[in-house]
Amino acid sequence: MQIINHMQIINQQTTFRYQESGFFLVQEPMANNKGEIDLKGLHIISTGQQTKDEFVKKASSIQKFVDYIHLREREWSATDHIEVIGRLIKAGLPLEKIIVNDRVDIAVMEQTGGVQLASHSLDIQKVKHFFPTMPIGCSVHDMAEAIEKEKCGADFLLFGHIFSTYSKPGLPPRGLKKLKCLISSVTIPVIAIGGIKPNNVSRILDTGAKGVAVLSGVLLEEDSLQAASEYREKLMAGKGGVEDDIIY
Repeated sequence: MQIINHMQIINQQTTFRYQESGFFLVQEPMANNKGEIDLKGLHIISTGQQTKDEFVKKASSIQKFVDYIHLREREWSATDHIEVIGRLIKAGLPLEKIIVNDRVDIAVMEQTGGVQLASHSLDIQKVKHFFPTMPIGCSVHDMAEAIEKEKCGADFLLFGHIFSTYSKPGLPPRGLKKLKCLISSVTIPVIAIGGIKPNNVSRILDTGAKGVAVLSGVLLEEDSLQAASEYREKLMAGKGGVEDDIIY
């Protein structure tokens, strides 16, 4: 179903109307425009394996150690997303720390810290045209794709998987060398993802990556708070680790 049927930019505000209701929403320009985006640090991505209650509880508990929390829940409805965002805010999570995967409409309505676009998402150039101040991330898998996404207006990239991980059985990791080459080919921040444990964080940072993204390594740990604090400690200290570690 097409949700948006009318868009226009008026005095640096974005207005769009829902097809069914004729309701207009005016988007004030987001504070962190492209020149001010700082996406360094620890990105936590939802796993798709937890209930809303479980996710909210864990995400709320670790917020002081993380820089961004990504909602990547393909089975959630728009109502589910909005409910969880509201609960996270009520629990004290700053809105600017929330990045919504794929759902541009929700990111705009809720004024989150950005949106992460996948290969099946809306065209990045159209999103950037209508919402020029919204930080947009793109998931990429090779250098050519990274260069193209930057040209199209991406503000940051997620690249992986870097190390071996049980979530990608049978797929060889792309490794640190490819990560470093990709980073050298673009000028926007690159966040590494896939098989990253605290003891290999510094090797990621040595490539020039601006941060790491973690799913189950934090959210599915029994003590998520301790896990998040360990990643934060390594990000701050830059201590090394082992490339062949596997993360569930």
